[in-house]
Amino acid sequence: MSKLLYSVTMSADGFIAGPGGDMSWLSAHLGPNPVAEELAGRVGALLVGNRTFRGDDPNRGTEKEGAFEGAWQGPQIVLTRHVPDAPVPDVTFAGDLATAVAAAKAAAGGRYVNVLGADVARQCLAAGELDEVLTIVAPVLLGDGTRLFDHPGGTNVRLERLGVTPVPHATNLWYRVVR
Repeated sequence: MSKLLYSVTMSADGFIAGPGGDMSWLSAHLGPNPVAEELAGRVGALLVGNRTFRGDDPNRGTEKEGAFEGAWQGPQIVLTRHVPDAPVPDVTFAGDLATAVAAAKAAAGGRYVNVLGADVARQCLAAGELDEVLTIVAPVLLGDGTRLFDHPGGTNVRLERLGVTPVPHATNLWYRVVR
């Protein structure tokens, strides 16, 4: 059965995007990462938020545009209420989380569903759907922006560490969500 994995690069102070959703900071901190490179082959589908789908890719317009720096191709399920007028190849649009998760799991064929977008990941976590989190911590402080996980009023989500892998430009932290 497919698992939902939220994989993301964040700053050392916990931001996945800078102010206004700016992702340009990320380009300077990308480099070889065997964990991420191997993961691309284990992903069967993407579950993507509307903002991410519509263009916060730091590699936009380059040969590395797309998931896993362009190394991954396959079905995407976009959670949105704003469906484009024209169809988009390999993209299915879903208006609610339950439909989006079911479609992504079916499309993944037993492999990982990789969640892209902080709000979609938060919704999956709240619904008890998120299974694992891979956080790639980049050595930079942003000071403001979109947090990895934002829950006004706070909450306590327990994680079990599955692995820690340092690479020259970051540290991979892989967790299982404890239910």
